[in-house]
Amino acid sequence: MNRTLQAALWMSGAIVSFSSMAIAGRAISLDLDTFEIMLYRSIIGVVVVLSVAGATGHLREITRRNLGLHFLRNLCHFTGQNLWFYALPIIPLAQVFALEFTSPLWAILLSALLLGEKITTPRAVAGGLGFIGILIVARPTADTLSVGQIAAALAAIGFAGSAVFTRRLTRTETITCILFYLTLMQALLGLITAGYDGDITLPSTAHLPWLALIALAGLVAHFCMTTALKLAPASVVMPVDFLRLPLIAVLGLLVYGEALDLWVLVGALVIFAANSLNIRAELSR
Repeated sequence: MNRTLQAALWMSGAIVSFSSMAIAGRAISLDLDTFEIMLYRSIIGVVVVLSVAGATGHLREITRRNLGLHFLRNLCHFTGQNLWFYALPIIPLAQVFALEFTSPLWAILLSALLLGEKITTPRAVAGGLGFIGILIVARPTADTLSVGQIAAALAAIGFAGSAVFTRRLTRTETITCILFYLTLMQALLGLITAGYDGDITLPSTAHLPWLALIALAGLVAHFCMTTALKLAPASVVMPVDFLRLPLIAVLGLLVYGEALDLWVLVGALVIFAANSLNIRAELSR
């Protein structure tokens, strides 16, 4: 199978996992703050990664060759993820994802600056179409702009930086190594930020299933995304993530009764067109 198609299929797994995280994150966001969610999610993640790596004989793949790059990657992701969790309960899910999806545009730019990847005409056109689709869905104005929208938009920059640094790490590091430092470093960052005021809320029994879902879905999502980024450039992989938008819009309607209007559908169609153009162009190369 063509490597671009393989990357697109792996990103489909990431899409389902990220959508599950959104539902779980909203379920506990009123009881735990974003730093506490990240702390508990990462602690569970460390245990899972070490258990799986030990059982499959991959522990030796965890090296200390690129600790600085791992830290930059995880700082970007930790910042973006906290902003994302913050936005989840205060604006509609479709709007969170729509604003988050400016991430591929930043990824295309950062990939060119940091990884030397070329911005081809189809990639530029796909990015532009995707951005138009996002504007159609979100329709931000000076009157309606909210803190939640700003947080979701800034989260996109953090996720783009994470994707670009992940792409660079895949040149020398295994997925096991990347996931280990993802969970370990973000657990430490979560502990510092959640505990700076000396007050960390312990999760209740009712919180545990949701935290487990967030942790496992996050690991699966990052495994799928890291595999996809190993197969294809970030500027190709990230626009596939646009498919999360129509999925989460439907989930928002079914689970929370959030309105699904015509503009969401129109924007989703534009985004589909952008993805199709980008993938077809890569397949023809």
